[in-house]
Amino acid sequence: MTEDGEKAARFDLDAYLKRIEYGGELRPSTSVLEALHVAHATHIPFENLDILLGRPILIDIASVQEKLVTLRRGGYCFEQNLLFCTALEALGFFVTQLGARVRLGSDMRRARTHMTLLVDVDETGWLADVGFGASGSLYPVPFGDGREVRHGPWAYRIIAADGEWVLQSRVDGPWSDQYTFTLEAQHQVDYVVSNHYTSTYPGSPFTQILTAQQILPDVRRTLRNRDYSEDRGTVVTRRTLADDDEILALLAEKFGLRFPPGTRFRYSATTL
Repeated sequence: MTEDGEKAARFDLDAYLKRIEYGGELRPSTSVLEALHVAHATHIPFENLDILLGRPILIDIASVQEKLVTLRRGGYCFEQNLLFCTALEALGFFVTQLGARVRLGSDMRRARTHMTLLVDVDETGWLADVGFGASGSLYPVPFGDGREVRHGPWAYRIIAADGEWVLQSRVDGPWSDQYTFTLEAQHQVDYVVSNHYTSTYPGSPFTQILTAQQILPDVRRTLRNRDYSEDRGTVVTRRTLADDDEILALLAEKFGLRFPPGTRFRYSATTL
């Protein structure tokens, strides 16, 4: 059996659709892609908590489905976008898996450690990414023409620069680079290497900083260590949690992530 065949055989589409509370049409169309994207983004939070509990991040589809669907946890890009890609392919979408270099407003050239997806549907390309946390887009972003799209107060576009493509966003003011990518298709082995680096390298932010993030239609929620914020585009509210018990309470209340009382995450005292 091929890798794609094994992936499909281990994937429970009905359970996934129940997890994201999606009950709409199931056909490869732009409207369905948009609806699935927003349903996934608003139901499955971005988080790195297993890393800070000393647990490995497994990115085969059986492990990802068990964690994000059955156990109702979240995950980061390799987990989130693998799950979304598998669902899209099960519905007949044509998806190319890509690798990106994160910028988040910086011009530093980083390693290609982000997974994103290019979906071709209705004779149009769309950048679909449910694994970029609170900086990500609520809906897919049109690829190839530099067109600006607005998701509430947030605007996105993709431009060509220096032989690469750049996803940019803004609220007010200048555009900010989120990540760069090329159209070279990535394979599972590429993500295995990137995931190992991201989840184990001592200098990786994911091994140092506790984070949980989620996009909702009107707010972007972000927890970094004990700093919690809610961004509504024009207004950002912030507060600092008192201790680790308050972290557990907030994870449950705001992100639906529940851990046994007394759970402690190994994060750096400094938020980068």
